[in-house]
Amino acid sequence: MCHVIVTCRSMLWTLLSIVAAFGELIAFMSTDWLVGYPRTPDAVFGPHGATAAGEAYRPTLGIYGRCIKLPHMQRGILCGPYAVHFGEIASGFWQATSIFLAAGILLLCAVAFISVFTMCFQSIMKKSIFNVCGLLQGIAGLFLILGLMLYPAGWGSDKVQLYCGPDSAPYRTGLCAPWAGPSTLQWAAPCSPSSAPSSRLRPRSPRPATKFRRR
Repeated sequence: MCHVIVTCRSMLWTLLSIVAAFGELIAFMSTDWLVGYPRTPDAVFGPHGATAAGEAYRPTLGIYGRCIKLPHMQRGILCGPYAVHFGEIASGFWQATSIFLAAGILLLCAVAFISVFTMCFQSIMKKSIFNVCGLLQGIAGLFLILGLMLYPAGWGSDKVQLYCGPDSAPYRTGLCAPWAGPSTLQWAAPCSPSSAPSSRLRPRSPRPATKFRRR
């Protein structure tokens, strides 16, 4: 029989775990990791001659996706993956970043899924679920930090120079500016290790009443 055990600490930990997992996943899939310098699409040649170039826009580049504006498109900016296979990612450092971020996000999603059931089960195989989840969150936070440290080393790749200019180099963005992707990861990554200590705060079971004998 499941006895629901809910405390303010457990609810806060569950909420932080879910928010951190979804935040990291959305940031990893985002194409707004780098915002390129303003540019104008080329002129389009139609049946009535050449048309004027479109309005200036700023393309964006993610780990495996990008957003660009094509001259023949009238609906706006086209977003999608530029890398179909893992080996087509712009840089080897970004490939390592993808591995570390994917491993960390996978652990966070697993902890977020398990945290929902902690309201009914406090231990599994004689091990505290809170301690196990706290350890997994600490490892996930380490993976995310390693991924963020390796990501700027890939700014010198040819793909990045197309968006950020020839001045871009490792740990130098050139004409680009970091945007939503790294900012979201920098905000959500501390939630993983910060929620790990709160997972150790288990609700205390009530002490049995002490019985006194009369002499």
